[in-house]
Amino acid sequence: MPLLRTLDEIIAVVTTATAITTATAVTAPTDAGPRPHSPAAASRADAPARTIIGITGSPGTGKTTFAEALVARLNTPVSRAQLVSMDGFHLPQARLVELGRRDRMGAPDTLDVDGFVHLLRRLRSTDGPVTAPGFDRETEEATPGTVQIDPDRRILVVEGNYLLHDRAGWKRVAPLLNLSLFVGVDRSLHLARLVARHERYGKSATDARAWALGPDEANARLIELTRARADHEIRLG
Repeated sequence: MPLLRTLDEIIAVVTTATAITTATAVTAPTDAGPRPHSPAAASRADAPARTIIGITGSPGTGKTTFAEALVARLNTPVSRAQLVSMDGFHLPQARLVELGRRDRMGAPDTLDVDGFVHLLRRLRSTDGPVTAPGFDRETEEATPGTVQIDPDRRILVVEGNYLLHDRAGWKRVAPLLNLSLFVGVDRSLHLARLVARHERYGKSATDARAWALGPDEANARLIELTRARADHEIRLG
């Protein structure tokens, strides 16, 4: 798997994926089978309405910060990009309590994978506007219908932990991506970031570290297993 170390290198592979997507939209047959997620395979698959770039990695690796920087670079007078987060598909707190999963919020089975897949399929199949849920980190609740994706947003940077996960329904996600990028950082750095984030949103120092070393670390181990499935790994800095 090629390693990317600069934003310019990442822009180059995204540009290639976008060019393949555009060409595919003109030449792809309508009866194409399931879509592989690599750019090389994109020219053989069904033509998507938009280019979807997946950014994945463990909690605290800086996925969101990187995705925001990527979107900023991709936004030009002739190309419009937008960030779409998986976070809006966290199940409601009350539902997690009912299911007995609140103490491990963030695990694959604490998100609405069916809703997430439905959103990606809509983004691939329509040129029209699409709405998506956002997420309020202070309340830790999804905010339905608060993200508007307009028709001029031709490049969508989708950020989330489980884009390359292959169990419990998540295996449907990767084939909907035109390009997948795995963000990797040293464990000590992502742990420090997680603790700081949890403290920023109200946890005590003790509780923040306990959550980072507990549910977050369990999820990180699961996500690390998906690294080899990415088209590229990113190591910035």
